[in-house]
Amino acid sequence: MTADTIATNTFAQTTKDLLNYEWHTLGEEKVVQTLASHPEAGLTHEEATKRHQQMGANQLTGKSGKSPWLRFLEQFNQPLLYILLTAGVVTLLLRDWLDAGVIFGVTLINVIIGYIQESKAEGAIAALSKAVTTEATLIRDGQKTRLASTELVLGDLVLLASGDKVPADLRLLSVRGLQVDESALTGESVPVEKATASLAVETPLAERSNMVYAGSFVSFGQAEGIVVAIADATETGRISQLIESSTNLKTPLTRNINKFSKSLLYVILGLAALTFAVGLGQGESWIDVFKASVALVVSAIPEGLPAIVTVTLAIGVSRMARRKAIIRKLPAVETLGSTTVICSDKTGTLTENQMTVQKIYAGGQHYTVSGIGYAPDGEILIDQQPVDFNADGHVALWESLEAGLLCNDSHIEWGDGQWNLVGTPTEGALITAANKAGLTQANLEQELPRIDTIPFESQFQYMATLHELDAKRSLNVIYLKGSVEAILQRCDRMFDAQGKLARLNPAAVEQEVAGMANQGLRVLAFASKEVASKRSLDRNDLDRGLVFLGLQGIIDPPREEAIAAVKACQSAGIQVKMITGDHALTAAAIARQMGICSTEAQVFTGQQLAQMDENEFTQAAEEGMVFARVAPEQKLHLVKALQSQGEIVAMTGDGVNDAPALKQADIGVAMGIAGAEVAKESADMLLTDDNFASIEAAVEEGRGVYRNLRKAIAFLLPINVGESMTILIAILLATVLPILPIQILWLNMVSSVGLIVPLAFEPKSGQVIEQPPRNPREKLLSGSLLKRILAISVFNWVVIFGVFQWILQTTGNEALARTMAINGLVAAEVFYLLSITQFLPSLVVRIQGKRTPVAYAPAIGIVAVVILQCLFSQWSMMNQVFDTTPLTFIQALICMGVGLPVVFIALILQRFDPLN
Repeated sequence: MTADTIATNTFAQTTKDLLNYEWHTLGEEKVVQTLASHPEAGLTHEEATKRHQQMGANQLTGKSGKSPWLRFLEQFNQPLLYILLTAGVVTLLLRDWLDAGVIFGVTLINVIIGYIQESKAEGAIAALSKAVTTEATLIRDGQKTRLASTELVLGDLVLLASGDKVPADLRLLSVRGLQVDESALTGESVPVEKATASLAVETPLAERSNMVYAGSFVSFGQAEGIVVAIADATETGRISQLIESSTNLKTPLTRNINKFSKSLLYVILGLAALTFAVGLGQGESWIDVFKASVALVVSAIPEGLPAIVTVTLAIGVSRMARRKAIIRKLPAVETLGSTTVICSDKTGTLTENQMTVQKIYAGGQHYTVSGIGYAPDGEILIDQQPVDFNADGHVALWESLEAGLLCNDSHIEWGDGQWNLVGTPTEGALITAANKAGLTQANLEQELPRIDTIPFESQFQYMATLHELDAKRSLNVIYLKGSVEAILQRCDRMFDAQGKLARLNPAAVEQEVAGMANQGLRVLAFASKEVASKRSLDRNDLDRGLVFLGLQGIIDPPREEAIAAVKACQSAGIQVKMITGDHALTAAAIARQMGICSTEAQVFTGQQLAQMDENEFTQAAEEGMVFARVAPEQKLHLVKALQSQGEIVAMTGDGVNDAPALKQADIGVAMGIAGAEVAKESADMLLTDDNFASIEAAVEEGRGVYRNLRKAIAFLLPINVGESMTILIAILLATVLPILPIQILWLNMVSSVGLIVPLAFEPKSGQVIEQPPRNPREKLLSGSLLKRILAISVFNWVVIFGVFQWILQTTGNEALARTMAINGLVAAEVFYLLSITQFLPSLVVRIQGKRTPVAYAPAIGIVAVVILQCLFSQWSMMNQVFDTTPLTFIQALICMGVGLPVVFIALILQRFDPLN
């Protein structure tokens, strides 16, 4: 039996068990043996072809979607649309084809809007497939070749170099200075150094240094690894399955609207049945009773409600877009307004995503560095004063800055209106710090040209460069940068405050390191050594005799505007929690700077969460403010735990690892610039400036939207209830109907909609962000709102029934009585609209000379309705269609007069239930 046959059989027997392997725990030889590969020659082409046929392509499989027609038909499955369809059917029974066409048209518009919004959310799995599609360099049959990543199979030997995208999950067999950017998968803010040594089974994903994962990027070094997982079996593939299994929750608004609509359906049917029974009991003909019941149904259906919900949300979308927040799913506008918890990723969301040197310790002195990011804007300060490099005493500082600039393989360049880093973020921070002191790479490299380099390797924890110091004296200098432990053990001297060499005190340096680390800074140490002329470096040159130059503390700083936004959210009663894959110490330090947490008890790690039972996990989710080193599954679990406690959760993120939690959250907020495509597709909202501060603006707009919806309901329902009371009481009293079904349709579909739509354009009040979020358990129709609706409904009934009976008793003209009753109701609607909008207050303020937005929409709506009512009453054609009659000027004034008292009622109600 050949070696290839043995390999094939071994692989075939173990394939079904491969998913259960903890590859990071196995040695390199064992991994190669298990996968029946070769550590130098890789697989044969023949074997690779067999495995590709057996296991399929290295690409993610998406869940088959529903057909377009089915998704379109499902849009009709909403209680609000049941109401509209019922209204349409009723209108058809009345043989009013025009009104029926209008109602069905409104229904169709709602369905089309819902279908379009849902279609936009179907790309999450497709985006993940794009995220892992790339090309790979590998070895087959002992020859280097380059193939599409989809062709990779288990056991393939892959070569990685700086700039490569990792094509599959690999167990590393050899590395040379390898650093991998895994931020999209783990949330780690800086590239991770990789090694080959086996690890303990409980090692978290973010700390598996002998593994690299599909979709991450090689930022430095080279490596060789063997494919241990492809397609859906990769960590990215597992995330795609989480996205598919996540529940796409409805928002609080849609939940409340659905609940209200179902209740309204039952009430309408119950009242219609009561009306029919009472009418028959009074000896009326069943045809007349049926018509009266139809009138009651038509009067009770709020045809304008779905339209106003859609229009209000659409306007909210437009306003948010102007404030850098793009809404992908319409109901999400309101959700932000009722959010109680924002779970935010750290890197690039709360922070600048640009590593920055903030603290320097050199020559026994402490320095701070102003400015953030890679722009050379800022100064180096001592005792809050700029350092004077022309004066004595800063030799160690200058030397440590030079070391950071020269012992460096990265550079910063200007392009597209900003400073861009080419290389690793840590080295970029060192370059920028030196630039702030006036040092430049070009000049310094010319003065001290590099001769040789020892690249960074994780087992040694340092990088070293050799430079020509003085050619005439045949003198060179070695610069080192690396971990504090690696540098200190090689040093015996340091510069003191006067720039003179002194004995090194390692304990004092370690104390400074601890202080920086407690502030969440990543600390690098620097050293130098002058040597006789030589043209190459070896590690023996670095074992001892070095001069300690100093420490530089680096961090990805928080955005200033994000700090203010967090404070504003907290003032508004919204908890802000940080969920990140970064180190706990770094995350806690950033959280303290931003005011997110104050004690260590509020900080949890993924390892701690993994050891908790369900109750402990839920308690930690509620009490914790910082969750560090968390896996994608834990992010998802945290969101679900908060939702189980009744919280309305907004989740922000930008990486592949954030996608499942973004989809699960009540509203997912993705970064529009730096965000991975799958994160954007999974989210409900995108921030076009990648700024947490834009969330505060969106919350403000969301609350304004909800208040406008509440005003719309407070305006619309009293009209329907007042009409229904009129019909019901008329039937109970066995009197002629004060208002006919066709006239009710006119009121509901023309007058009401014409007046209610302007409420969607209402500007938000200045105090909306200062108030706490509404209780997510609060019903859409709260007790105070129900009392308001009842009070205005009674007034509307009095106007309709009272005016009708008065005119009927005095004139005996039913058409005139109905015309004046309808116009009296419209007048009451107009006065009530002015009472609950900001139109008149804004107009007064504007007249006084202050700049404030004036809501012109109510004025436009009122003018339009007045014109329509004039046509309704005075135009002969309308008189024939709607059974109305022209009014005199005095009769029109009477109609206005009977509607005016609603203003005083609204003012009284405003004291107990303010709508603004």
